[in-house]
Amino acid sequence: MPRTIDLNSDLGESFGAYTIGNDEAMMPEITSANVACGFHGGDPAVMERTVRLARAHGVGVGAHPGFPDLVGFGRREMRLSSDDIRAIHVYQIGALWAFARAEGLPLQHVKSHGALGNMAWKDEAWSRAIAASIAAVDRTLIVVALSGTVLERVCREAGLRVASEAYADRGYDRDGLLVSRAKPGSLITDPDAVARRVVRMVTEGVVDTADGAEVRVQADTICFHGDTPGAPRLVHAAREALRRAGVDVAPMGRWLN
Repeated sequence: MPRTIDLNSDLGESFGAYTIGNDEAMMPEITSANVACGFHGGDPAVMERTVRLARAHGVGVGAHPGFPDLVGFGRREMRLSSDDIRAIHVYQIGALWAFARAEGLPLQHVKSHGALGNMAWKDEAWSRAIAASIAAVDRTLIVVALSGTVLERVCREAGLRVASEAYADRGYDRDGLLVSRAKPGSLITDPDAVARRVVRMVTEGVVDTADGAEVRVQADTICFHGDTPGAPRLVHAAREALRRAGVDVAPMGRWLN
């Protein structure tokens, strides 16, 4: 059973006059922050503020590249070339790297956002483009990838550091992928249910599917979406349940081999 786990969240997704999520309440509960880089959410002021908030709470900072789609919050599929996928990753990683450096922090990881990440989970060419972009920027960066996906395999084959991810607040299908947000059961917002799921993911390596089955998962890091209703309560409940189960929480960069 893992004795240490990382808890990550997608943050810094507000932009301009629009506020999304509750970063101030989430940051004390998590150990790693996936910071939006201005394409699906975020803007320069929000990126700077989010990195500073992470530094204040000892939270690891990672880039969260998404599609250039503020209107759709990066959750609509876009058909781009492998060269485009590689370029938008390099661009967004570089932007957040600069803010992290300005605050005296290392950039810890990269996690692709929304539809961009979901499409790479199943697509070899897209996964290779993402792996190539990260390797070109910094091979020490950790790639966060959903457990059991093409993206996870391709990044490991490329010799990159990979943190296998599971989702606390999202429903699973029997194929190990996430239930579409357009379907019932896609979002889990009950703190007790989330806490039980997280402990089973970490201690047993399984998660219940939306139709009552079980699938195997490997979890180095557990994701909690910052825009899920009641997200800070979900992370707090899971963190307490992990503590009772004898599992420590810490940023992935401190312990992941």
